[in-house]
Amino acid sequence: MVSPQGPAVDSDGGPTFGRVGPQNFLKFTSNCTRRLLVVHSEFMHAVQMMGMRTLRTLFGLCGLMLSGVAYADVITRLPTDEKVVALTFDACEAWERVSFDRKLLDFLRAKKIPFTLFVTGKFVENNTSEIQALSALDYVDIENHSWDHPNTMNRFDGKSVIKQVERAQTIITNSTNKPPQFFRFPAGNFNKKGLQAVEALGLHVVHWRWASGDPSRGETAERLFSRTMTNVAPGDILIFHINGRGVHTAEALPSIVAALIEQGYKFVLVSDYIGQSHPRSEPTPDFSVAARALFDEWLSRVPMTGIQSVLK
Repeated sequence: MVSPQGPAVDSDGGPTFGRVGPQNFLKFTSNCTRRLLVVHSEFMHAVQMMGMRTLRTLFGLCGLMLSGVAYADVITRLPTDEKVVALTFDACEAWERVSFDRKLLDFLRAKKIPFTLFVTGKFVENNTSEIQALSALDYVDIENHSWDHPNTMNRFDGKSVIKQVERAQTIITNSTNKPPQFFRFPAGNFNKKGLQAVEALGLHVVHWRWASGDPSRGETAERLFSRTMTNVAPGDILIFHINGRGVHTAEALPSIVAALIEQGYKFVLVSDYIGQSHPRSEPTPDFSVAARALFDEWLSRVPMTGIQSVLK
């Protein structure tokens, strides 16, 4: 991935903030505020994790981030230090038709856990009725993950990126009546021009701070659990797969959810902290009793090596 620098440009090469109308001004100031919050959150999180002895280094890092606050960026965590995490799931489809991981989706719906889906246009095309049903749930957001998941978008020019994004944007909007406000590059691969092209469409690019690795067939449920509990931190955006590529995700997720709740985490939508949020018809339910029972059952069936140290 590329760390882009410099302002986004419009079609004639001028900076997008060079000609500011009322709507563009509001959008620009909103983006600046969001990015300042991200900078502050990242800074405070780093201080807590690393200690004050690194403060001098962190001030330098913070200065570098502030110098690019008006530039294109990628969101890798929520701009908060609250004990919350955002569950996100990629539903990728290129040429081979795929569908939802039924066990995983049923768990999420049964528990009414807030989650954000990043779907390709091809996936929506072949799973339209389920996408429409999910879009009616106020604890689910459906976002853009390109048309057919090209893993080499870091080699694309701006026009090619826009073609992928706009085609997916159209079918998602037509299926849900809710235009996506977030985009996730396939495999996380992007370049500066592609990132600027996406943001010029008014979309926020949402990735992750660390990857779960759930598509790997060598990743067991125990390893997914251990990796998650070792790396998780307040404000994290967790990434898994819900299209059958997460080989053991459905097996691991109930235990991950139970352990996070036990540690005091709450589950939120990305849109609760970034972009345009929407009201919920009912509060997120308390999972503590049922989740703890499920977690205890899982613990009784797996080796304890490393688990106790993770939960401390």
